[in-house]
Amino acid sequence: MTEPDYESARIGVVSVSDRASSGVYEDAGIPALKEWLGRALKNPLEWETRLIPDEQDTISATLTELVDEAGCNLVLTTGGTGPAPRDVTPEATLAVADRVMPGFGEQMRQISLTFVPTAILSRQVAVVRGRALLINLPGQPKAIAETLAGLPDAAPPVHGIFAAVPYCIDLIGGPYLETYDEICKAFRPKSARRR
Repeated sequence: MTEPDYESARIGVVSVSDRASSGVYEDAGIPALKEWLGRALKNPLEWETRLIPDEQDTISATLTELVDEAGCNLVLTTGGTGPAPRDVTPEATLAVADRVMPGFGEQMRQISLTFVPTAILSRQVAVVRGRALLINLPGQPKAIAETLAGLPDAAPPVHGIFAAVPYCIDLIGGPYLETYDEICKAFRPKSARRR
């Protein structure tokens, strides 16, 4: 029996950090995102990575380039979503949006509130631009994984946001993403499943 063919997917991963982008410390966001997605997705992945400072125009331009020129159907950012004056990732993301997807931000804060009361200070957003889904994630690798995968062992279990990502990308015209259930079981209505 041959392995099924999986569509390739081009994913943009953006770490927004003044200090990491200037070399003060090593960025941990991009490696954490690539590691988790590499384990979660069956699809062959093509990466577009960017490490940039907390500058609103730069963030917006980077997101636009990743979608409009590089052809990414999924763009994940990490960093710059708090209430500090330099935290402008949500504003930069909203500036390039065709549609806002508020459920992603609501669920990310719900997951993080399980661990810290300051999760309510997070301003992550998710938007659609063309045929791409753009999501702002937390800055810490542990929080990135928890947000994407959820808390399946909690009582009651808390769904991670990535379970909804493949079907969202289906709906906006992107590639058919397939996940390894043991990492993150993607949800699709029966009528939308290919296998």
